[in-house]
This record gives sequence, structure tokens and C-alpha cells, in this order.
Amino acid sequence: MNIQYLSLEEIQERCEKLTNEYEIDEEKFYSIVEKWAEQDVRVEHKLIYSFTELLDVVSSEITSMEEYVGLTATCRLGCSFCCYFPIIINEMEAKFMKQAIANFPEERRKAIQSHLTNYYEKYKDQIEEVVSLDFENDADFKLKYRKTLTPCPMLNTDTNQCMAYEIRPIPCRTYMNYTNPNVCETNLMPKETISFEFLYSEYMGALNEFLQFLYEEGDTGFVQYPDDLYKHDYLVNWMKELTNLS
Repeated sequence: MNIQYLSLEEIQERCEKLTNEYEIDEEKFYSIVEKWAEQDVRVEHKLIYSFTELLDVVSSEITSMEEYVGLTATCRLGCSFCCYFPIIINEMEAKFMKQAIANFPEERRKAIQSHLTNYYEKYKDQIEEVVSLDFENDADFKLKYRKTLTPCPMLNTDTNQCMAYEIRPIPCRTYMNYTNPNVCETNLMPKETISFEFLYSEYMGALNEFLQFLYEEGDTGFVQYPDDLYKHDYLVNWMKELTNLS
């Protein structure tokens, strides 16, 4: 069967149409934190539920944009080439992820901890190399990281599936391929792939506003606000705390 994939030019044209015509529904993001601000539950629950629901809104907004310009992702289950890119998040996001994982059912939580313990032992030398890359000042750090073929700590390399898929960070859920999947297999940094990472500003803007509200109320739960917003690091560094090694 001869599948006709979109060309780079066609993808660029549709992305330009998005830029010129599509308006992000900001209310979708802020309605989440407004809802949880009013709920009579523990602050920890407010934080986790708003975090996970905002991630869902990011994904649904991408779907809306795809439908608007007729884009269909060619990413498929078991395709994990993008899981070898560096993922950088702030400490607040890392705490959200770790707290969400702590709330997983015991069997799943223990499976993740066991996986991570083995991961940090297996890739010890590679991890030391990649975390030494200066992501703030080295313009080529992504390519250097990618060349090491160091998998994401949350990737099960036996199944090529994410072990925490529903709480994967913004860079993971916004990186898309709309052409032949082979471009990811044959290129470390394929030019055909695109990112909707600009949605990060809506997602983080809503979270920040929520934390400001909680801060004024006198309780930000497990988040040290605003300090956690300004500490950025590789996901591979943040997740080490979940292992038996820490």
C-alpha cells in the first residue's frame, strides 16, 4: 500500500495557517484552576488535579488545531524516537509529576521505582555525560544529548512505551510528526517534525495564577512558591529521587 504523506512544505503551509487564523481558547486553561480553587478539598489534591487536567487541555487544544488545518499525526504506539531528546522542566512540574506517581496504585508505583533504579544503574555513564551539558548556554546541547542515545527515564525500552504517559511533560506531548515516520528513524534532529510547545505559556500561566492565589491564601502545599518556578533541570535529574538509589 502506497501511503501519501504530507511534504515539509505542506506541513509548513498548514502551520502558517494556524499562526494566522487559529485562536487559542485561554478560558479552557483558566477555568480549570478557577474550578479547583473553589473546591473544598486538600491543597495537595487541588494541585494534582489542576495539573493533570491542564495537561489534558494541552492535548485537546492540539487536537483542535490539527482538526482546524487537517493534520493527522503519524506518531504510533511503540514509536519512541522522540523519547531520546532532553526534557527540561522546572522544579514545580517535577514535584507535580512525582506526587502524581506517588498516588498511582501500589503495583504501578513499585514498577516505576524498580524501572528507574535499573535505569540509573544501566545508563550511569551516559547520564553523567548528558547532565553536564549546559542547556542554558550551549546552543548545540540538544544535538549533543541526542547523539548519546540516552532514553528518557520514563521510557520502557522493552515496550517503547511511557510508564507515566498521562502525566508526561509539555515537551513530550507537544512534539509531533505529520509526515513519513521514517524521518524520525533516520534523522537525529528531523526538520519535518513540529512542536506546539507555545502552549506551555497558557498551561504555566494558569498554574502560576493558581499558585499565586494559594500563596495569598497561605498554603501552597508541597510546592515552594515561587522558588520552584525558577529552578530548571533535566527530567533525568529530577526523577532520580524516585529510585532506591536516592
